[in-house]
Amino acid sequence: MDFIYQDPYPILKDDTVYKKLTSDYVKVEQLGDREILTVDPKGLELLAEKAMEDVSFMLRSEHLASLRRIIDDPEATDNDRFVAYNLLQNAAVAVEGALPSCQDTGTAIVVAKKGENVYTGVDDGEFLSRGIYNTYKNRNLRYSQIVPLSMFEEKNSGSNLPAQIDIYAKKGNYYEFLFLTKGGGSANKTFLYQKTKSLLNDKSLEEFIREKIMDLGTAACPPYHLALVIGGTSAEANLAAVKKASAKYYDNLPTEGNMAGQAFRDLEWEKRVQEICQESAIGAQFGGKYLTHDVRVIRLPRHAASCPVGMGVSCSADRNIKGKITKEGIFLEQLETNPAQYLPETAPHLEPAVEIDLNKPMPEILAELSKYPIKTRLKLNGTLIVARDIAHAKIKELLDAGKPMPEYFKNHPIYYAGPAKTPEGMPSGSFGPTTAGRMDVYVDEFQANGGSMIMLAKGNRSKDVTNACAKYGGFYLGSIGGPAAILAKENILSVEVVDFPELGMEAVRKIEVKDFPAFIITDDKGNDFFAALAH
Repeated sequence: MDFIYQDPYPILKDDTVYKKLTSDYVKVEQLGDREILTVDPKGLELLAEKAMEDVSFMLRSEHLASLRRIIDDPEATDNDRFVAYNLLQNAAVAVEGALPSCQDTGTAIVVAKKGENVYTGVDDGEFLSRGIYNTYKNRNLRYSQIVPLSMFEEKNSGSNLPAQIDIYAKKGNYYEFLFLTKGGGSANKTFLYQKTKSLLNDKSLEEFIREKIMDLGTAACPPYHLALVIGGTSAEANLAAVKKASAKYYDNLPTEGNMAGQAFRDLEWEKRVQEICQESAIGAQFGGKYLTHDVRVIRLPRHAASCPVGMGVSCSADRNIKGKITKEGIFLEQLETNPAQYLPETAPHLEPAVEIDLNKPMPEILAELSKYPIKTRLKLNGTLIVARDIAHAKIKELLDAGKPMPEYFKNHPIYYAGPAKTPEGMPSGSFGPTTAGRMDVYVDEFQANGGSMIMLAKGNRSKDVTNACAKYGGFYLGSIGGPAAILAKENILSVEVVDFPELGMEAVRKIEVKDFPAFIITDDKGNDFFAALAH
């Protein structure tokens, strides 16, 4: 075999529409017969700052068009349309620039390809981090990064740093970037499976995919852009490809392989996996056809003894944006500035929701919820207590020490969430639900002590939660994952910290809500909406 080398990921074209930020900060200098692009580090800072701003408040036009297609599809369920409509409404609020599209404004990630003839004279990661820092400091975003001080002691960094910054070398005198902000929900739905050659046939691969699609669930806010990567020279290479594929970075790969081992898209399997997702009936969070907008299947070379398979998603907060620096200037992908154009003239028809008064005593609220079956759509009015991971751990510490369950955990429903910063003049920052499953471990003990009798969050939960609700008479209500901006603008009337203020966005809060949308997912009789779907 002769020596063969080629770019392992040969992106054939870039059809991205860019806007020019500036012609400043770049100049071309001649060094012998080499043309050097000299970039002032301030240009890196500017590009990262603007990328983080745009991607926090705007989405790609094609993503929004895909949501509109759900509303227009006669095969979509009412729940599919309801979620898609809410997500479009949310985009129309977020683009105003005060409330980010999702309260989990994510881990900042930069993937860059730096030409050999690009010169900055600095540690580029420092100046990219400065730009990221500026946006998280100056805009109404959330600080989600927890840094370890010892093996078990942690603290919020207070800046959303550190960022993940990966810079690769390439030929040329230009600099390419992919910026992402990855929330915990979608990051946690990244899977690696170490398989073998036995997977690589029609029957085995389809069975595998049908099984693993159920692992996705709804915790990461569908509809998803799903990526499935088969192969890879290492596990790390596989998962890196998953992340980029879910961001549509590899859309213009070839569609067939070659003896150099080039990555390629398999369009036939993309169609088949999309059909499997539709047949799952999980839908856009509450049953239906649209678990996924679309699927990307990437095939990579592999070691003869290994066949890594990776799966991941970009969620309803599809926060991916490209940038580039050339001798012409600094450029950033143009995201949609008018998402309202994708909204239909009238909202999708839905049966009236059941109104629930949360200010009644807890036994009365439980008795009212007990009248209705799972899948019932609700409008919640009154007081919620907001608590998530660290607050739950703190309350467990109290119980372990023989102290009583706080009364607020007994008297009110518990909303799993952590808000973004509050814009001036508004009652709340973006404030959508977080993933329920992370709190599953606490439910039985807390309900045994009279707390967490009604829980509100997003996504499917374990059998342990269903069993606890049946045992103690509790309920889990599902909220739409994704539309955090519109919830803050239209449904949350006030926010007050009531415990553990030192925890920042993880502090316990009391909020007053109006017409807050939810569905009964798990009831007091042992019924669970998602378990019913799985069967």
